[in-house]
Amino acid sequence: MNNISPRQLEVFVQIALLGSVRAAAERLYLTQPAASMALAELERQLDAPLFARERGRLRLNPRGRELLPLAQELLERHAEFGRRGREDGAALVGELRIGASNTVGNYRVGELLGAFVRAQPQVAIRLRVANTDAIAAAMLDHSLDLGCVEGPVTHPQLEVRPWRDDTLVVCAPPDHPLARKRGLRPADFAGARWVMREPGSATRATSERVLSQLPPGETVLELDQIEAIKQAVIAGLGIACLPQVAVTDALATGRLKALKTPFLDLRRKLSMLIHRQKYRGALLDAFIEQAGLGR
Repeated sequence: MNNISPRQLEVFVQIALLGSVRAAAERLYLTQPAASMALAELERQLDAPLFARERGRLRLNPRGRELLPLAQELLERHAEFGRRGREDGAALVGELRIGASNTVGNYRVGELLGAFVRAQPQVAIRLRVANTDAIAAAMLDHSLDLGCVEGPVTHPQLEVRPWRDDTLVVCAPPDHPLARKRGLRPADFAGARWVMREPGSATRATSERVLSQLPPGETVLELDQIEAIKQAVIAGLGIACLPQVAVTDALATGRLKALKTPFLDLRRKLSMLIHRQKYRGALLDAFIEQAGLGR
């Protein structure tokens, strides 16, 4: 008969998320030998290893990947049992791991997290900012509880729920020839020098869709941060498609100019990602309701 403890499951989950016994021990306020012993005992009871050792890091093997979401669910149910069992109902506590793509994580984090953090001050939020492809991948390997992205994601294991509307604008420095020209037409963009986001970014995908509607130009820079692209455009290195929310300050101070392009569709939808197979405990349910995504 197995006698697997919540502590052993916690050690397993944290090693899976952080990649090392040392990091897991620090997160759980354990000594490294204690964390190692907990993992060894868990693997002994399961009669199978859960990790492959690769260059000093621990990576989940197929059995570990299969068991990780179940271990996470058991821990969440254990915490929920304790909370509901108290006469006072107890405030929500615990940790939510949320992923956000660049636009959301850098410019809409208040909209994303503010109301929940104010309502649930005992809950720790760990926010990871990356591009849309990276957030979707992290959702699939259960290292995130919920994702918020700006690009289309199609995967059978991920549910996509609309969250906000978003708009991009084509930006140029004020002294750029296109910024001084009235009544812009698609033909005016022939040979334009573009500063782009990296592949895998939703802003890159939108920019490529826009460029397909214009005469051929030249990509002169690829950068993985919106702020870096803003500075490159301000410095006169090219023009770019950028989220309107990200350039409000630069437009207001005259460092950038938004080009009038009514012939381009620059709208897109920001969405929440939820893993269909993930257990939705009280924490995740509360966040989803607070974000107005309940069904």
